[in-house]
Amino acid sequence: MGSLAFEKEIIGSFDYISLGLKDPIKDYIGKPRVLSLVSTFLERSIQTCERNLETSLAKDDDVSSIFHGLRAPSLTIQQYIDRIFKYSCCSPSCFIIAHIYVDRFIQRTNLRLTSLNVHRLLITSVMVAAKFMDDAFFDNAFYARVGGVSTAELNKLEMKFLFGVDFRLHVNVQTFRKYCSLLKKQANGGIIERPLIHSYSIEESCTKNDDSVCPHSVSR
Repeated sequence: MGSLAFEKEIIGSFDYISLGLKDPIKDYIGKPRVLSLVSTFLERSIQTCERNLETSLAKDDDVSSIFHGLRAPSLTIQQYIDRIFKYSCCSPSCFIIAHIYVDRFIQRTNLRLTSLNVHRLLITSVMVAAKFMDDAFFDNAFYARVGGVSTAELNKLEMKFLFGVDFRLHVNVQTFRKYCSLLKKQANGGIIERPLIHSYSIEESCTKNDDSVCPHSVSR
């Protein structure tokens, strides 16, 4: 699709600029603002979902999902998102698109977003978004190294994800603006109308310095 063509239609949007998606407004450590907002949104959604799971008598069937791990990772959602952005060099808009894709996946599959599946969903959705949106992107093997999974596993995750969203990768300008507004509302202390749902896990096993693209392995 090409991010430049997409940006021409929304470049005048205040939300688009304020989120650091163009001429990025950065946070206190120099990242586009959207990274921390997406992270916070996912963390709140997971907290809500996991509380509901604890009080529900319903059986959690998500353990059968290939996105589901056995243990929560040592990398926080914010650290994981920062890592993906640092090494993938994808456009900041990809994280909004990935957020939309995850929402579509959850709605179609009824997967509940939790600390045991969010990392695999993130690396998969951002990779798919970069392939669809950006003019240049890394291959699956590189994203696998960044995400801490094997290339074979990421290939399987990608196919599962694509079928899960019914290959609906196009995002119109109106939908993109809606999600930007949602994140901006959260940043201003507003109440999020509908949190995402469901289950995950990843464990950082690499002991190397973060400046190397070393595998932070995902727990199985």
